[in-house]
Amino acid sequence: MADGRLKAVAHDLEDEEEMDGEEEGETEGEELDLSLFTAWRTDPPPPRRHVSLLYSRDWDEMDEVAATSRESNHKRARVFDSGESSQYTGIPSGDLSFSRYTDMNYLHNLPYDDVERQDEAGDGGIDMATHDLTDENVPDAENPNVGNVEQPQSELRMDLTDDLLYLIFSFLGQKDLCRAGASCKQWHAASSHEDFWRSLKFDNIQITLENFVSICLRYHQNVKELNLSGVPRADVLFMEAASCLSRLETLTLGKGHLSDAFFQELSELPALINLSICDSALGGGINEATIQHDRLRNLHIVKCRSHRIAVRCPQLLKLSMKRSSMTHVTLHSPQLRELDLSSCHKLSDAAIRAAAVACPKLTSLDTSFCSCVTDETLREISQACLSLSSLDASNCHNISFESVKLSMLVDLKLHSCEGITSASMAAIAQSRSLEALQLDNCSLLTSVSLDLPHLRKISLVHLRKFVELNLRSPVLQYIKVSRCSALQRINIISNSLQKLVLQKQESLVNLSLQCYSLVDVDLSDCESLTNSICDVFSKGGGCPMLRSLVLDNCESLSVVEIRSCSLVNLSLAGCRTMTSLKLSCPSLKKVNLDGCDHLEVANFSTVGLESLNLGICPKLDTVHIEAPIMTTLELKGCGVLSKASIKCPCLISLDASFCRQFVDGSLSGTVVDCPLIEQLTLSSCLAIGDDGLYSLIRLDRLTLLDLSYTFLINLQPVFDSCSKLKVLKLSACKYLTDSSLDALYKQGALPSLLELDLSYSSIGQNAIIELLANCTNLVNVNLNGCTNLHELVCVSADAMSIDGNSGNKDAVMASWKSERLLEVLNCTGCPNIKKVVITSGANCLHLSKINLNLSTNLKEVDLACSNLSILNLSNCTSLEILKLDCPRLTNLQLPACTMLAQDELEGAISHCNLLESLNINSCNKMNLEDFERLRSACPSLKRIQGGSLGGI
Repeated sequence: MADGRLKAVAHDLEDEEEMDGEEEGETEGEELDLSLFTAWRTDPPPPRRHVSLLYSRDWDEMDEVAATSRESNHKRARVFDSGESSQYTGIPSGDLSFSRYTDMNYLHNLPYDDVERQDEAGDGGIDMATHDLTDENVPDAENPNVGNVEQPQSELRMDLTDDLLYLIFSFLGQKDLCRAGASCKQWHAASSHEDFWRSLKFDNIQITLENFVSICLRYHQNVKELNLSGVPRADVLFMEAASCLSRLETLTLGKGHLSDAFFQELSELPALINLSICDSALGGGINEATIQHDRLRNLHIVKCRSHRIAVRCPQLLKLSMKRSSMTHVTLHSPQLRELDLSSCHKLSDAAIRAAAVACPKLTSLDTSFCSCVTDETLREISQACLSLSSLDASNCHNISFESVKLSMLVDLKLHSCEGITSASMAAIAQSRSLEALQLDNCSLLTSVSLDLPHLRKISLVHLRKFVELNLRSPVLQYIKVSRCSALQRINIISNSLQKLVLQKQESLVNLSLQCYSLVDVDLSDCESLTNSICDVFSKGGGCPMLRSLVLDNCESLSVVEIRSCSLVNLSLAGCRTMTSLKLSCPSLKKVNLDGCDHLEVANFSTVGLESLNLGICPKLDTVHIEAPIMTTLELKGCGVLSKASIKCPCLISLDASFCRQFVDGSLSGTVVDCPLIEQLTLSSCLAIGDDGLYSLIRLDRLTLLDLSYTFLINLQPVFDSCSKLKVLKLSACKYLTDSSLDALYKQGALPSLLELDLSYSSIGQNAIIELLANCTNLVNVNLNGCTNLHELVCVSADAMSIDGNSGNKDAVMASWKSERLLEVLNCTGCPNIKKVVITSGANCLHLSKINLNLSTNLKEVDLACSNLSILNLSNCTSLEILKLDCPRLTNLQLPACTMLAQDELEGAISHCNLLESLNINSCNKMNLEDFERLRSACPSLKRIQGGSLGGI
């Protein structure tokens, strides 16, 4: 936690330095002025007002104030004399060190500009010997009169401990450390800590010779790493300071010219272990560049230019000359283990051979992109370097690897080697220790047959003529086969392989696997695979641990039959020619059959599925499902399904929508074997009749029944069998009559019913009114699109007026006196409704939402609903009369109510004391000037939407 806070403080210090640099006209890449750190000017700094630094030990306060400081865009802190500070903090001036009134602006906005002054006459460097920072020439609290300059009477108060400064400065770069060190003696001491100067990184920074030598002299006992990459005349800088770098271990240079004198001086560094040179010219002209050092371990010469290079380092272990341009290389490094000559295009075959043979202990060799390398060179290397374990000969077009014996080889890369053929496999097979093999883009390779006991990884990508793969390795863990369009046969034997991906192998016909640890197989888009592939993944097929199998878009599969005790996930999406599916997989949890358009028979005999969605299978005729733990089953879209045997004792939800041939017998059998069903959807199941509905009496837990879009006339079987029903959907049941619902409102059928959907039905006006009057337990009623609904009038007994005999009228009048639970009333798109009246006497005390949108003939709405919060009258283009007594209404939608007048609306909303949102978009009789009148009529309005008129 503390580290995060310290980083934030250091970040602020860096930002302030950048602002100071901008104020003084500094630009990126300007010469680094180390004189600010190494010495003070001869003349002491002019008098300045001292800063009272208030610092709190409370880290939470520091976080808070530091965040505020950063947000203030790094404004300069106010500078107080010690005597003045207390009047701003409200505490005595002598007690500032641990004030809880912390101002972190003081911490990261110290006035560096007072002391950061360049030497106008010279290059900024000052002799360390004569201008070192000492107690005698540094202005601080103990030496107030240094330089005979009058000092202010107030003291500099800076209560930052050395340990805290050390932690803060540890997040700064060396350039910022130099500037921070020039602020005062304490900061100079903290920034001079040896831990900050063990690694000198001057890459891409201009630095003068004097400054560089000064800093090396000062820290000659500490410097272990030096980076001069991109520094002009880096060799000169190094040679001048070499005597001070006796403990240097790592040196990095680049982007310049390194002379012979540099390499001679280099050999005098006794502790040097790592040397890295990049993008440089070595030596002088056609002469040989000689690198000689007795203790050097790692040498990187990358992208360098020289005619000849000689390396004479007896302790060298690793050498990289990648992308370097030289015609000859001489190595005298008997201990060398790793040699990288990749992309050395000018080296001849003989030169590479001589270099490698001179290193008998070589274990790793990279000759990739050296097109001149031949088999003869590899044979000689194999005889001289008996410990060679890693070889990269990628893009070496002249090698075939025939008769090359590398018995200790562990890692072999032959990427894009055009000479590699099936005959090369005999030589590779003799490398019995081989663990990794790469044969990508070997265009002439037709077959691979290998029996390697230690092979763990193999890559075979983009082999245009590759036909057959035979691979035996008990420890094989990874195999990549991709873009091998001609591959037909694969035989793999492995005890360790867990994942096999063979996507888009269009010609693959035969696959044989003996992989006892294989868990995941992906054979997507293998269009030529036949039905026999199922035997590979079934019991006894060689993959006893298989858990996931993907056969997507394998369009040659017609009959799929898999028996597996371990299979958990199966995907057959896009197998359009599959007509029969039989699965006996007790552990199966997920199956994907999307796009199996021609499936006719599906048999899930003892599967572990918890849910199953057969998607749209328009030709599926027969289904048999045995799933002991299945809870959800969707047969939606199986239009010709006529035979269904569903044995799922835990099934809760069954959706058989659009199964037009799902008959009573199938429904009755399902009910017997699935007694726990709670939700049953039979929408558009046109073959379901009274017998099937009567069988629902066995479903004691049935609460939702959807019979929408059916030809039902008689609902008595439903009323008799589903006494606990809570939701009944009868949408678009065109053959229902008013008498079909008599049992609901006359006999009290379905006493637990909460939601009733009669949308787009032919139910008449009287039946609807009586339903609303008598079914007091209904919470949600949907009457969308009911063409026979002309008036919806729910009034008190005194105002009751209804067509029909007086007995019926009296019964309805009595019913309205009871409190009802109705909360949502939907009448969207009722084309003939003209009037909606709900008075307070109707006792709709819980009604909170009414939808009447798209009722184009609706002219009058009169509502007195004490709990109504949302009223939607969108697109009621004939609406003229609107009366509202709804004290809790918050949202009123009136877009496209073109006939509604301004005065009518004002009167309606004047009684809606909580109304917040009003939409009158496209209301022709409203204008922008009327908005204020609406606000006056209803002060609670927060938003008025007016479309082209704008919104307020």
